[in-house]
Amino acid sequence: MADRPAGRAPEPGDRAPVARPPAVVVGVGAGRGVTADEVLALVRECLREAGLPPLSVRELATVDAKRDEPGVVGAAARLGVPLVTYPAHELARVAVPNPSGAPLAAAGTPSVAEAAALVRGGELLVAKRKSARVTCAVAGPAPPPPRPPTPPLIETPPLTPTPTPTSTSTSTKGTVITAMDLSTDTTAAGAAGGDVDLRHHGDAEVRGRDDLVDLAVNVRSDTPPSWLKQHIAASLDGLAAYPDGRAARAAVAARHGVAPERVLLTAGAAEAFVLLARALPVRRPVVVHPQFTEPEAALRDAGHAVERVLLRAADGFRLDPAAVPDDADLVVVGNPTNPTSVLHPAADLARLARPGRVLVVDEAFMDAVPGEREALAGRVDVPGLVVLRSLTKTWGLAGLRIGYVIAAPETVRALERAQPLWPVSSPALAAAEACVGPRALAEAGHVAHRVAAERQHLVAGLRALPGVEVVGPAEGPFVLVRLAGAATVVRERLREGGFMVRRGDTFPGLGPDWMRVAVRDRPTTEAFLRALPKARPH
Repeated sequence: MADRPAGRAPEPGDRAPVARPPAVVVGVGAGRGVTADEVLALVRECLREAGLPPLSVRELATVDAKRDEPGVVGAAARLGVPLVTYPAHELARVAVPNPSGAPLAAAGTPSVAEAAALVRGGELLVAKRKSARVTCAVAGPAPPPPRPPTPPLIETPPLTPTPTPTSTSTSTKGTVITAMDLSTDTTAAGAAGGDVDLRHHGDAEVRGRDDLVDLAVNVRSDTPPSWLKQHIAASLDGLAAYPDGRAARAAVAARHGVAPERVLLTAGAAEAFVLLARALPVRRPVVVHPQFTEPEAALRDAGHAVERVLLRAADGFRLDPAAVPDDADLVVVGNPTNPTSVLHPAADLARLARPGRVLVVDEAFMDAVPGEREALAGRVDVPGLVVLRSLTKTWGLAGLRIGYVIAAPETVRALERAQPLWPVSSPALAAAEACVGPRALAEAGHVAHRVAAERQHLVAGLRALPGVEVVGPAEGPFVLVRLAGAATVVRERLREGGFMVRRGDTFPGLGPDWMRVAVRDRPTTEAFLRALPKARPH
């Protein structure tokens, strides 16, 4: 995915934001031997009729029998989207406005194109169109039902005044920001729950700056270890063969005590968020913030109207399950949460589960918690549970991209259908198998205890400084800090002094007085604690 420009406040003369076209599903039916050019010609004709660009296509969808049809596969590849296929009996259950006897006899459904476009819900933007050997239909997300406005939130302002949303609902420990409330004013929108640059990540703070001490990225320093690099290097001899993920999948399943059909290997946790957004037919997705912004970004890109539950600094950013709307059918929460470093009790997370809801728990940093207490990975008694894990952070594999999903087999199958072929490379599969083995687990446990000790030293040093607040108790390999001007003047002065921290104002629910600091070794921490007072505004 291409990098997007960092968010900034609007300036005089700026053009008004251009509305992003909805992400659409293009359903395709095709005769045997059809070419990619034939498929693309009709797809583009349908998109023109809908007034949509090719970039608005989320996926091409068709019946299972066409999953290997070269022209259909080639059209999806040229559009740069996944080809998602469904069993004929599943498509036959979808009501279509333009049924036909020919596809019913040939494929078992009265309209492959319309059924494939509508199988996950939504509404037809372009009904079935035909060429000599291709049929095509375009579906977009259904408009959300209107909800009555709720009273405005009144709360004590943070250190820097920020605009307050005009329509919210509140609980004792959270604020629900509906999709209609997401402002396009980015001046201080993080604290207000408004629109922020969801694609800004810590690596952007240090990219191309080898001279800076990196406290912005949460990947463990001095990684990957030499034994892991040697193991990955040994896999290069097999690069001529297509990746085979069976051994790695079985190893991950054994590590968590689940069946292999409950595991899906992904190109990092970020791919898993995209798959969830594209593959699951959700109507009211809710993301609990502040947290990693990629889940919301992926949902928005897939055309969903996302709502936010904003946890409060006054409550230590701790989760109250009652703050989540009862009818939310997808809930995303991190544990331990990035950037707050809060570890929510597993019992509180399990209380969010209910029939008809998908509960996504991002456990990317759980292996940094000694004993992985409060982990849900491996639990099969929580309905709708989807747990995401990353091997990036502890093992220093951000450039290799490897993570995995643990979920019910039917959820795994739905996500797998949305994946491209061979989504995880052979070196990444080798790394996955190694990182869940006994040697790696023992090392990760040792590292978790060492990080906890170094974090305690960092927190104590920060709290000794006047005007500095640290969210606690912190349980991840980073801490969230509040002080006046943290994301602006303090961050820039720290950069001038050779340190880079992660700005906090791009996380919904935070503002310009927040920054995240990675836990590092004792000498690095001591140097940072000496530099921080000099960086504060006078």
